[in-house]
Amino acid sequence: METMKTAAEYRKHAEECRALAKQVPDSEHRNQLLEMARTWDNLAADREKLVRNHPELDTSKGSIKAQSPVK
Repeated sequence: METMKTAAEYRKHAEECRALAKQVPDSEHRNQLLEMARTWDNLAADREKLVRNHPELDTSKGSIKAQSPVK
C-alpha cells in the first residue's frame, strides 16, 4: 500500500511547477503550471491540517506509527 505524500513533498511539486512556469513564455501553459502549483500548495496545507488533527497519520518520519497490540 502506498503511503500518503507529506506536505513537504507536495510543496516540492509546487516549486517544480513554478520553476517550469518561469521557462515557458507567457501563455496558457504557464497559467496552467501556476494553477497546478497553487493546487499543490493547497494540498500541502490540507495535509498539514490533517496531521495536526490526526498525528498518527504523520508519515514525514518515514513510516506510519504502528500501534502495539493490547495484551
